[in-house]
Amino acid sequence: MRFSQPQQNVYFAFFVYAFALGALFPRIGDLQVQMGIGESALGFALVGLSTGVQLSLFYADKILRRTGFRLAMCFGLPLIGLSFVLASFAMGPVSFFLALSIGGLAVGVVEVAVNLEADRVEYRLAKRIMNRSHAFWSLGFFATGVAGAAMSQFNVSPTTHFGLFLTAVSLLTIGFAWGYHPAPERPNNSPQSPKLIRPTKGIMVLVVFTLSAMLIEGAGIDWSVIFMRDIFATPPFINGVALAVGALAQFIVRFFADNLVENYSAEKVSRLSILSMGMGVILVYFASLPAVALIGFALMGAGNAVLFPLAMSAAAQRTDRPAAVNVASLAQISFLAFLLAPPLLGFIAEAFGIRFSFAVGLPFLIASWFTVSSVTAKPTAKTVQSTSG
Repeated sequence: MRFSQPQQNVYFAFFVYAFALGALFPRIGDLQVQMGIGESALGFALVGLSTGVQLSLFYADKILRRTGFRLAMCFGLPLIGLSFVLASFAMGPVSFFLALSIGGLAVGVVEVAVNLEADRVEYRLAKRIMNRSHAFWSLGFFATGVAGAAMSQFNVSPTTHFGLFLTAVSLLTIGFAWGYHPAPERPNNSPQSPKLIRPTKGIMVLVVFTLSAMLIEGAGIDWSVIFMRDIFATPPFINGVALAVGALAQFIVRFFADNLVENYSAEKVSRLSILSMGMGVILVYFASLPAVALIGFALMGAGNAVLFPLAMSAAAQRTDRPAAVNVASLAQISFLAFLLAPPLLGFIAEAFGIRFSFAVGLPFLIASWFTVSSVTAKPTAKTVQSTSG
């Protein structure tokens, strides 16, 4: 399964990657009931996925130099699916954590592989495709969310569900990768950046700017299904739709993001995004009807769609250090939110109610509002140097 235009192949790679990864999240509520654990224990267990990702990111470049894009996809995506099958047999948070960490190791490599391929195709075509590539990631998450919601509604066991998805994703990936010729590498004479990079003051401002989007996106992915179940006792399909509508709104915004930024500026798009997330969080917190909560999740998805990509672009444009160093520094710090958010939000949900696990994002939105100028700031050029930490 290959397409005539290079960017279409990249879009499909992002789609099938998200379709594999997103299979877990519509069934989190069912797995929680199966294990008989509370929100705080579930939050701890979900950290397994993020932990695996963080560990594999340190070695992803070396792995990709040995395997290449095609093998990374053919082995990585089935391994993600297999880890979910293993997780479906877990009877407690520790075994669930360990199973997800296996998948996380594959996620880190695949994440780098698809983004690197998108970057190389973008360079080859001299045309921006990165935001649209991530739009198709959101579309894959939407598709797997709807499919997972249907599986839950018809009482298909998580093990059967994940097994079917493992088979489908494996066949799609092999069909896509067989005979596919990855784009050639970009010319790059810059030295390899260190594994751990100390953030500068400017990068820390961008970190503050992105935390709201990272936290609210994580809350929607990890807890929206459980929110609908616990607050409204809605059918399983509607619970899964809460996850899907956020991904669909995110897809729509990302699909048109490049034109929006070009026409209205990064700062205006960022402020509108922050307002959208704020309205979404407020609607979810005060929702007395399922439809109101679903609208809130959609607004949250639309709002968190472009803040992190805009911050990454701003980091790359800074002149105080090489672009690769600033981008890596921002990514390392910001992605800690995904590592810390599940247990934090799980503890809040168990101690104060699941509505508060969404409301905790409001102070971070205020911080993002007051640091929004960081995405358009033009720092004065300084001596270019990298600082390892």
